[in-house]
Amino acid sequence: MRAEVIAIGDELTTGQRLDTNSQWLSAELAALGVTVRFHTTATDSLEDGIEAFRRAASRVELVVSTGGLGPTADDLTRDVLAEVSREPLELSDAALAAVESRFARRGMPMPASNRLQAMFPRGSRIVDNPEGTAPGIDIDLPRDAGRPAGSCRVFALPGVPSEMKRMWRDSVAPAILAMQPEAGTVLFRRIKCFGAGESAIEAMLPDLIRRGRDPLVGITAHEATITLRIAARGRDESECLAKIDPTERLIREHLGMLVFGVEDEEIEDAAVAAAASRGLSLATSEIATKGCLASLAAEAEARRSAGVYRGGSVLPVPRSHADRSPHDVGGVAAAVRSSFGADIGLAIGPELPGPEPGRTHATIAMATASGIEIVEHVLGGAGSLRVSRAAKSALDLVRRRWG
Repeated sequence: MRAEVIAIGDELTTGQRLDTNSQWLSAELAALGVTVRFHTTATDSLEDGIEAFRRAASRVELVVSTGGLGPTADDLTRDVLAEVSREPLELSDAALAAVESRFARRGMPMPASNRLQAMFPRGSRIVDNPEGTAPGIDIDLPRDAGRPAGSCRVFALPGVPSEMKRMWRDSVAPAILAMQPEAGTVLFRRIKCFGAGESAIEAMLPDLIRRGRDPLVGITAHEATITLRIAARGRDESECLAKIDPTERLIREHLGMLVFGVEDEEIEDAAVAAAASRGLSLATSEIATKGCLASLAAEAEARRSAGVYRGGSVLPVPRSHADRSPHDVGGVAAAVRSSFGADIGLAIGPELPGPEPGRTHATIAMATASGIEIVEHVLGGAGSLRVSRAAKSALDLVRRRWG
């Protein structure tokens, strides 16, 4: 089965926002055995939307789109699909009741414009949205004369990633699986890694990251965390697990301590869990990471309620390199450990020029009862990535020592 992914929004065509939905959906479709042949990005206009969907319907059997299902005047996906399907929009009483109930639960009156979200092309099917007010649309589009016989099935989903992903997992993925000749079960397993780049990890896993492998292993990077995603297809869950387990063991054997968790676990969760397993507490101080270290530690503490994170300090970034006199980061780590009464003190110093032109670094220090460990961390990447990588590298010291 061939597929096309369509992303709708002026913010995407103008470059104001990165289209991560299409990337995510393509990986999901591949795991279901569906080949994505095209990506299309269209503006919030009726004319461009009609052209995009008509062209897609003429060349693939399946389309998944995101965006354009909101209640405002520029949300035109439902109008586009009505035009392309040659069916009028009709009000769904069930969908309207669902939208109204969401506002009622918030104690808010529903604006009249939200009534649009209960309008669907005649003959289409509703895709429930448990997370928001915009239901999705499941519709079969006709092909123009002279094109291959049959129709093209379209799943139109909201552009909000959290809503789109929930709808995909609950409704769309099972529906696509059922469309295939040998419908079965697909199970996924995500292995989380930190401490090496995407290409380095791929090189450590010979022959695992290749098309056509069963189970399929995909690799993605986000904020310096590498995720290996195993997708197994089989008659039932037990057959899928029988394929996943040896692949996961192989990944762990090859990567060792680079693997820190699975599924939704993050490096900060692994660090807090490692400290909790030894009955240890943690405090932080930071300059170069501008509060990112404290935020990650506090979020992990909130998720786990482990009693590990005691608190931290965030110091202002010096205005210029000239103002950045050498810092005793090890001393700062020891001081924050003492002031918060913690077993572990983590500190990240200011950004300083490195030995190579154009490269900067920050000192990371971990203070414990047995002494101080110092790491010189190169601040690679751009924007938030460099800050996130440095903060996660500090937490990884805790994870590696006690995990």
